[in-house]
Amino acid sequence: MINIENIHPAGWEPAIRGMRNPMNSWEKSDSFFFTNPDHELLNLRGQCPDDVSFANIYEACYCNDGAYIGPNDLSLMKKLTKAGPDHRKFMRMIVVYMDITAPLYWWKEFETYKVGTVSNSCSTMHKIAEKEFTKDDFSCEHLIGGMLGGTEEELYRLPMRRLLDTIGTLNEYRRLYLETHDKNWWWQLIQLLPSSYNQRRTVMLNYEVLHNIYTARKDHKLDEWRTFCQVIKDELPYSELITGETDDND
Repeated sequence: MINIENIHPAGWEPAIRGMRNPMNSWEKSDSFFFTNPDHELLNLRGQCPDDVSFANIYEACYCNDGAYIGPNDLSLMKKLTKAGPDHRKFMRMIVVYMDITAPLYWWKEFETYKVGTVSNSCSTMHKIAEKEFTKDDFSCEHLIGGMLGGTEEELYRLPMRRLLDTIGTLNEYRRLYLETHDKNWWWQLIQLLPSSYNQRRTVMLNYEVLHNIYTARKDHKLDEWRTFCQVIKDELPYSELITGETDDND
């Protein structure tokens, strides 16, 4: 299980400005950037380029943190993206923030991407005893025995039954810890906690990191990685820069 929300891209204006520095081609830039779209977009009406409608700019700004990327700039972005990491340095300047809730076994793999990422997580150390454990706190959609039934011996052998037993044990040690404040019981929670436990983190990445993740993980055997890559493709503006799925004519 993975849940991704509050996706927020930023940094388009400095990224495009820097992208055009090597060839001093700033005058060819045709993008629009607004800090107050409600007010500033009204002043733009009647001043749009002939091939761009006011409605298109208005919609793009509200989907992309006040930025409308013009066709000249987007074309250059695609060319630089295809040219390789040495040429697409602008992608490192397009920052993306998001909140991710995912199991610990997925977060262990996410730690592979150390460069260009920042992560601020809910604290397992400080808050593990904050609430009673339930099945919803764990990614267990693939465990056999989701619909429990059968003899007691059969139930005992089912992975879902084992998880429910573990949850019951965790809640018992949680009760003992809250009653006694004995750290020994706290250690039982920390060291017994399954890797399927879901943790929420607020993450900062950039388009270059997301490009690397998408390329390496879009066909991964973990559902969480495939879902992550699909969300990136569907939800981020101009995600073709990340996926590399540009038109042949670009």
